[in-house]
Amino acid sequence: MTIETTTFGVLALITIMTVVTLITRFGGVFVMSFVRINPRVESFINTMASSVLIAIIVPMAVAGDPGALAALVATAVTMLVLHKPLPAIAIGLLAAATVRYLL
Repeated sequence: MTIETTTFGVLALITIMTVVTLITRFGGVFVMSFVRINPRVESFINTMASSVLIAIIVPMAVAGDPGALAALVATAVTMLVLHKPLPAIAIGLLAAATVRYLL
């Protein structure tokens, strides 16, 4: 299925993506309203968040350009030293920008 990149086509794509996003967001809340949150379920939810983060970071570490790798290393080191995410993100962005500017 293809959608033309006319004004109507773009608006149709945005509408479709909005509906799908809302269905997944509200659907998750609806399904979880039937689940009792016990320690096992809470552990699963916390572990799932880490798994998603790792799934995003590993491909960047394996196939990323030098800027991505510099950002990953700088962010990890800063996070280990400061234990604060905002400075770690900022330093990672600066590392990526610096490496990409110089190369």
